[in-house]
Amino acid sequence: MNSRMLPPLLIDEVANPMTAALEMRNITKRFPGVTALDNVTFTVKKGEVHALCGENGAGKSTLMKVLSGLYPHGSYEGQIVIDGEEKKFHQIKDAEQAGVAIIYQELALAKDLSVGENLFLGKVPAKWGIINWEQVFHESGHWLREVGLVDVNPEQETGTLGIGKQQQIEIAKALSKNANLLILDEPTAALTEQEVEILLNILQDFKKRGVTCIYISHKLNEVFAIADTVTVLRDGQTIGTYPIGELTEDKVISLMVGRELKERFPRMPSNPGEVVLRVSDYSVINPNQPSKKVIDSFSFDVRRGEILGIAGLMGAGRTELVMSLFGAYAGKSQGKVEIDGKPVKLSDTRAAIREGLALVSEDRKKYGLVLGMDIKSNVSMASLSSIAPGGVINHYKEAVSGNHYLSSLRIKANSVETVVGTLSGGNQQKVVLGKWLMTNPKVLILDEPTRGIDVGAKFEIYNIMNELVSQGVAIIMISSELPELLGMSHRIMVIAEGKQTGMFQAEEATQELIMAAATGGNRI
Repeated sequence: MNSRMLPPLLIDEVANPMTAALEMRNITKRFPGVTALDNVTFTVKKGEVHALCGENGAGKSTLMKVLSGLYPHGSYEGQIVIDGEEKKFHQIKDAEQAGVAIIYQELALAKDLSVGENLFLGKVPAKWGIINWEQVFHESGHWLREVGLVDVNPEQETGTLGIGKQQQIEIAKALSKNANLLILDEPTAALTEQEVEILLNILQDFKKRGVTCIYISHKLNEVFAIADTVTVLRDGQTIGTYPIGELTEDKVISLMVGRELKERFPRMPSNPGEVVLRVSDYSVINPNQPSKKVIDSFSFDVRRGEILGIAGLMGAGRTELVMSLFGAYAGKSQGKVEIDGKPVKLSDTRAAIREGLALVSEDRKKYGLVLGMDIKSNVSMASLSSIAPGGVINHYKEAVSGNHYLSSLRIKANSVETVVGTLSGGNQQKVVLGKWLMTNPKVLILDEPTRGIDVGAKFEIYNIMNELVSQGVAIIMISSELPELLGMSHRIMVIAEGKQTGMFQAEEATQELIMAAATGGNRI
């Protein structure tokens, strides 16, 4: 037979003994006025971890929604081929029956149900309407052991477990549905470093057993730790597919953004001015355990035109410190706080804003934005006194302010009337920044400012930080990404178990020094 008459899948099989578990051929998906996917081709080999990379809006999630049946056959053009057979999924259940399971960043678990009940949702073994609980919990134990959760009781309430274990339960749930193609969409966004390591080890084990994984993440260090192959999407198109050994992080970033980023962390030279915020002998009480301090005897300062980074492990007290300073933490505080040399009492958020503090919280969707409102309403939310004389909002002033930040922060949206919930993560973060910049802060606190956003958007956030530093704003930045802290901070303060264990100048700081201090090494 002439090889040119062979269908493409058979050619691949002849050329490569690792046959395709999945082929998505010439996928095009259109929404009114927008082509989200434009002739995308995506091939995943059996038993590999295949990373899918791209900026927010590149089409990654849309492609996975096509694959998982959320966008049914007929709503897109192209073919889905699994194990050599074309599939036409009309609903999510069809994809699950074909062995496709997707785990989203926001976990789909019923927190008040038991672990076993979550694993068997929608497929509870029952006879004459009576649930076989013995079977539920026995089989749940098996699937929990498959993902390394040997210490979790299937009868335990799911909400009592940490996020890392809940993530593993989601994977166990997928395996219990006989999934052989596992899609993980930003699976580590809320995990600690230890939980990330556990997850990556689980995926390595799955790979050895022939389970195929599609891994979507903005964290390129994870991609390089786990992936065999990388496909890059940009603007709804396939840019290329590469073996991991042919790539570097800089190369992936260049493919994602369509240009070379000369410096991933464009830190401004250090030229700090006078002290803006001084904190002395500051402690914060745990509201649930009045005998315990979540922050114990802290003293530090931050100057105009300076970025002070805060490092520490999850639960070390970083967020509690800044939330307390901003008047937004339930636990009582003790100690002295000065702004511009004047003692202040930051009893609540209004007082903090009045004194010149602003806080971009780590969970922008929960604490930073009203997703159902438009850009201009979100931007003006913390500054209503300036646009609402007599308690009545001046909508013209509100629109002018919204347009100013839409332009100056380069927010990608049609207008200030755009609903914030429809924006990408990076653009939502810029809206939160705009909201706080409108208050004209002296000290801007950024808690995980680039969590869940792509490298291009991160670079834009860094440039905004630099612009603020050049204007004399003092910035406090919490980050769990050590390269980000080292790349953008002028000084780095380390917290471990509520205590200050390190203060480093940027020039002397290293990942090793910071981690030694973060794990309890007392330098001070």
